[in-house]
Order: sequence, then C-alpha cells, then structure tokens
Amino acid sequence: MLVGVRRFVPLAPLGPLAQVRAGRLGRRLAQLALGLVLFGVSTALLVLGALGAMPWDVLHQGIALHVPLTFGQAVIATSALVLLAWIPLRQAPGLGTVANAVVVGLAADATLAVMARPSDLAVRVAFVVGGIVLNGVASGLYIGAQLGPGPRDGLMTGLARRTGWSLRAVRTGLEVSVVLLGWALGGVLGVATIAYALAVGPLVQFCLPWFTVALPEPTGEPAAS
Repeated sequence: MLVGVRRFVPLAPLGPLAQVRAGRLGRRLAQLALGLVLFGVSTALLVLGALGAMPWDVLHQGIALHVPLTFGQAVIATSALVLLAWIPLRQAPGLGTVANAVVVGLAADATLAVMARPSDLAVRVAFVVGGIVLNGVASGLYIGAQLGPGPRDGLMTGLARRTGWSLRAVRTGLEVSVVLLGWALGGVLGVATIAYALAVGPLVQFCLPWFTVALPEPTGEPAAS
C-alpha cells in the first residue's frame, strides 16, 4: 500500500434502526455533528464569496429572496420538502438524515451572522476555495458516520433506484434543474458553482476512506429500500 493512502471501508447497507444499533455510536454521533456543522460553514463561505453558490444553494438563495426566510431557514424548508418526496420513493430516513435537514441550515445562518461579506476579490476567491475543500471534508465526515444520507442524497439514490437511471444522470438532472430554478428566482450562479460541481466528487472520494467508521454487516433488519 502506498504511504498516505488509506483503504476504503465500504459503507454498511443498514436500515435506520440498525444504523443506530451498529455500535461506536458516541464516536459516530460526534462525527456526524461535526460534519454537518462544517457543511453549513462551507455553504456559508461560498455564499459570502459571492462568486456562485453550490447548486442547491442557488435555489435556497432564490427562495430566500421571495419569502420571509433567512438563507438557512430556506435550506431547512427545502430539506423538509425533499424528505416528503422520499415517501413515494419508499426511502427510510436515518438519524443523520433528520439531523442534516436541520443542522446544516442552522450552522449556515450562524456563520453568516458572524462573518462579513468581503469586498476584496482575493479574499472572496479564498472563501470559495476554502468552502469547497471544507465541504469535501464535511461530506466525508457525515457520510462516514453511517447514520443515514442527507435529504438530497437520498432523493438522488431513490430516484435512481426507481427509474433505473444512473446516479450520474439523476444527480446531473436534479442539480441542473435546481440551479436553473434558483437562478430564475435570483440566486447567484457563477464560476464557484461550476468549480464546486467539478471538485466536490473527487474531494469526497478522497476524504471518505479516512472518515468512514467500520460497522458490522446487518444481521436482522433489512437495508432501507
């Protein structure tokens, strides 16, 4: 094995109750909380950079311009609506799914409340680069805790399973749709949106082996379908 390369521990195919019962819960809950808070911070950094938000956040920005909600509240409200779409897809949310729907929006609002939007372009670029890298780390942390996917990830996997389309096709279709809708509502679409779309996949792939908590295979409860 090459120095500095960590072997990937596969994610265990566990249902919601089995995820909680699988062991090492204290470590996993702490990792989940840290990952979700950092995800919210990374989201806010791209918003503050004002060079383009993450694809779903273009929609959240657009919504916040037209309803009496903060950016973070728009994130939470959209997450709730996405979770409703899980019902016909027969997706079962885990503890991490519910936490994701709430904590990311709260952390984003908290970050936006204490950090000012920079005017200097170099600082804005630094915010964007830092936000993208931090998002990759945060995604590895919360996914690796194995306590359920985020609302939007679950929507993607559920649609792919029900339609038979590839994950890549479903993700592309979803993100193009929400970006265009968000842009039409006034959300910020820009170079950072494209940079995020290109970079986050490889970053998560790199980070996930370092943060995935090894769990036993399911013994009783079937995996969520």
